[in-house]
Amino acid sequence: MTPTHDVPDADGAPENLLPPIPGMPPMPAMPGAASAEALAHGPQHCGLIAIVGKPNVGKSTLLNALVGQKISITSRKAQTTRHRITGMRTREATQFVFVDTPGFQTLHANALNKSLNKTVLGAVGDVDLILFVVEAGSFTPADERVLKLLGKGIPTVLLANKLDNIHRRGDVAPWLQTMHEKHDFAELVPMSAKSAKDVERLFAICAKYLPEQPWFYGEDELTDRSEKFLAGEMVREKLFRLTGDELPYTSTVIIDKFEEEPPQKKGQKRLMRIAATIVVERDTHKAMVIGDKGDRIKRIGTETRVELEKLMDAKVFIELWVKVRSGWADDEARVRSFGYE
Repeated sequence: MTPTHDVPDADGAPENLLPPIPGMPPMPAMPGAASAEALAHGPQHCGLIAIVGKPNVGKSTLLNALVGQKISITSRKAQTTRHRITGMRTREATQFVFVDTPGFQTLHANALNKSLNKTVLGAVGDVDLILFVVEAGSFTPADERVLKLLGKGIPTVLLANKLDNIHRRGDVAPWLQTMHEKHDFAELVPMSAKSAKDVERLFAICAKYLPEQPWFYGEDELTDRSEKFLAGEMVREKLFRLTGDELPYTSTVIIDKFEEEPPQKKGQKRLMRIAATIVVERDTHKAMVIGDKGDRIKRIGTETRVELEKLMDAKVFIELWVKVRSGWADDEARVRSFGYE
C-alpha cells in the first residue's frame, strides 16, 4: 500500500486538502527527531538516494536544498545538469547520499545525449531509494519514458515537485490517484523544493529506507566533486542564464587552469586563479556569448567570480575565452575529451 502525504500550504505546513485515496492508507505520523545525545551511541545509517526525472523538473534545486549548499547548477534551459553529482548531508546518526542525474533525454540521439542517458541508467542501478521527480499535476510522455527505466526492486518515491505552482491544491488528489495506478510507488509526496518545511519532511521519509551501516563520507563533507569541477559548472550556469534560449544547450565549458595560491599574510584568504574556455558550435554563438563590446562575457565572469568566492571562501581571479568547435556534441571522442563519460 502506498502512503500519500498531505499537500503543504505556501508556508510548508500541511493543509490536509487531500481526501482519502481509495486503497491507500493515510499518511503515517512522522517520528520525532531523536536527540543528538540519544543517537551518539546508536547505530549509523547510510544509503544512496538517486534523484531522477526528465529535464527541468527541479532536480538540481532539490539537491541543493537537501545538501544545504549549492553544488548543482540550475537554469531554465533543459539539460543543465550533465554529470552525476553526489551531495551528502549527515544529520545525527544518518548520512544521506544524494545522486543528482541529468534529465533523461529522448529528443536527440547525439553522442552527448547518449553519454548523459548512460549516466542516468548507471545511477539508478545500485541505490537504496529512488526519488522520481515530476511536476505536480503533470505527467508527460517524457515522464513516462523515464518511469519505464526504473526497476521494481528498488523503493521509488514519487516526488511531485513545484507544488507552489498549483493554484487549486484539491486538484492534486485525483492526479495522485492516477499516479498510484501507474506504478507501485513506495510513497507519494507532493512538495516544493523551495520550502524548507517540505525538505525537512522529505528527510524523514528518506531516512526510513536507508540501511544500518557505517557512513560513506566524513560528517562535514557535502559533495564528492572537486572545486575545479564546481568552477566549470558555475561558469556554465551563468552562460545559460545570461543567454536564455538563444544559445544551444550543447555549449560547454572547459577549465584550462585551476591554481591555488596560499594566503600571503595571516587573516587573508587564499587566491584561486582560474582560466576557462566556453566551447560553442558556431561563430554566431561565439558573438552571442561575447556580447556587444564584450559586455556579456564580462558579466558571465563577474557573476561566476562572486558566486565562487562565496562557495570556496577565497579570492577568485577568473579569465574566460570562447572557442568554436563545430559538431563536438556528435563526436564521441571529443565528448569524452570534454569530460563526459
